[in-house]
Amino acid sequence: MQSRYSDEKRKAPTLADNKILWSPSDERVQNSAMYRFMKSQSCDSYAELQSWAINNSAAFWQAVCDFGEVRFTREASVVVHQPGDMTTAEWFKDAELSFPEHVLRQTGGRPAIIFRGENGARRALSYDELRSQVASISAGLRDAGVVKGDRVAGFLPNCPEAIVAMLAATSIGAIWSSCSPDFGINGVVDRFGQIAPKVLFCADGYFYNGKRFDSLGAVGGVLKQIPSIEKTVVVPFTRDDVDIGGLGNGVMWQDIMVPNARLNCTPTEFNHPLYIMYSSGTTGVPKCIVHGAGGTLIQHIKEHSLHCDIGPEDRVFYFTTCGWMMWNWLVSALTAGATIILYDGSPFLDDGRGLWKMAEDEAVTVFGTSAKFISALEKAGVRPRDEFDLPALKTILSTGSVLAPESFDYVYDAISADVQLSSISGGTDIISCFAGGNPLLPVRRGELQCLALGMQVQIYNDDGEAVIGQNGELVCSNAFPSMPVGFWNDPDDQKYHAAYFDRFPGVWAHGDYAEITPNGGMVIYGRSDAVLNPGGVRIGTAEIYRQVEKLNEVLESIAIGQDWDDDVRVVLFVHLRDGISLDAALQGKIRAVIRDNTTLRHVPEKIVEVEEIPRTISGKIVELAVRNVVHGRAVKNMDALANPDALRHFKNRQELAST
Repeated sequence: MQSRYSDEKRKAPTLADNKILWSPSDERVQNSAMYRFMKSQSCDSYAELQSWAINNSAAFWQAVCDFGEVRFTREASVVVHQPGDMTTAEWFKDAELSFPEHVLRQTGGRPAIIFRGENGARRALSYDELRSQVASISAGLRDAGVVKGDRVAGFLPNCPEAIVAMLAATSIGAIWSSCSPDFGINGVVDRFGQIAPKVLFCADGYFYNGKRFDSLGAVGGVLKQIPSIEKTVVVPFTRDDVDIGGLGNGVMWQDIMVPNARLNCTPTEFNHPLYIMYSSGTTGVPKCIVHGAGGTLIQHIKEHSLHCDIGPEDRVFYFTTCGWMMWNWLVSALTAGATIILYDGSPFLDDGRGLWKMAEDEAVTVFGTSAKFISALEKAGVRPRDEFDLPALKTILSTGSVLAPESFDYVYDAISADVQLSSISGGTDIISCFAGGNPLLPVRRGELQCLALGMQVQIYNDDGEAVIGQNGELVCSNAFPSMPVGFWNDPDDQKYHAAYFDRFPGVWAHGDYAEITPNGGMVIYGRSDAVLNPGGVRIGTAEIYRQVEKLNEVLESIAIGQDWDDDVRVVLFVHLRDGISLDAALQGKIRAVIRDNTTLRHVPEKIVEVEEIPRTISGKIVELAVRNVVHGRAVKNMDALANPDALRHFKNRQELAST
């Protein structure tokens, strides 16, 4: 079976391969926000609208602000100032606004957030209740000494308190950063240790796959290594009687709340840091990617209102954790007046039926998930349309990894014949999408529907030439507002420019291997670098190496993603000390140190002993060369390797031919 993640060159899809599986009705098209926006700009097609948006960038982004009713407390002197290439662009110069004020601009008793836990818990917060809680926590943070520019971190489950804490922090002008509670101590310290937060929000524990896990032990370890944390706020998530005696600076959630407080949002500059997010950590500790308030706001307004056609009548669910950018993306749907559905726990309980029962109970209209989840449903023989009543469902979103053409077939056969299936693709780097859904266009098998408005997304071949119908590097050659403000602790922007602009100077190179089809859609074939992607979760190899090589038995290691069973599995190769063999006990020890200090997703499915690790002349290990050998592909530029003969240890390994 051909893998969806193969990096091999592929022929351009034919019309038979990419047949239309769904088309919107005339009524749906004409009732969509995208249609109204298109007509407001005197355009008659999406292609015409996209061309106008790219060629009139300042006018387009101002039109998005007007359409989305963005309220500036101080207007911009110029929409975009770009004296050189796209790296010099400055958006909405001199403008000020408040991100949380836009998220909280709805009022009333209509639900803003509905929380569902895998243990059966359900809670709802109205827009009025959400605003009241944000005001109380914001006042408590001010009393704790938090000021504009401070960092506030969340080590939390996907619960309403995480959203409240984020909005409270950013209402002061503080910068929010979060990760999920399944990260081990080192994983948290690798991230939060770089940004020196003043306040840490955490929970007493979390539930996953029917089990309760404690968080306070890990929090205690984090506090010992991050001295900047002056206050730790504990959310009682798994029990009411929480003992925080071991946390010297700990207070309970309810104790930091200031009753009857009024929300006072501090306006910030358009590019003032809103979020600090993290790269996968492939080449060392994760890079701290800083996203601005204004760019995040207007990019998300564009994606939610126009591309996803989300409005006040919608109930939007996306399976995510607080450590993935889709959490930040989901929260912004409140700006459109929608109700967002949070779920915390395993998505695979009862073969995924639990999420569909939730979708039925909560009348979900937009259901967001991963390609892995859809594939797992198919393999388990689950047919949601036969088991659940889903008349409200209008859109299914999928991201995190490539959605296989066969999964498109499955959705329309087993979930709904009348649903817009939008595979979307972007990333933490841009806190948004380069390609995604469109309520005006048909869904073609295996394709992302369109390139995102205002983004000059292209595919470059090896010579840096833009091509159609051929696969190559996904790039964006025009500036856009949600480009990172920069990286934290990168004053000269050297790391930032090296991450995205070294490959093609002045052009954003995203690291995806993809193709733009003659239809104007996109097919993505996987990452073009060495990031591991099991189940759609991005994992950096360096995070694994740092744990494995703590062990005395292991001299060094190298990890790859092996295409396996329509997904990717993590394979770890280890070079051991003389006299040590890779027995079951050592394999268990390796898996335990990875699991305890990172996440379960980092744990390799296969561990294989090798005699030598291949390196470049400059001493860097070469994951991509190993991956090519394992998959039977040629390795380019062998001359760059100091010890090319080492690759023979990875060829035709019997251990990699079985489960």
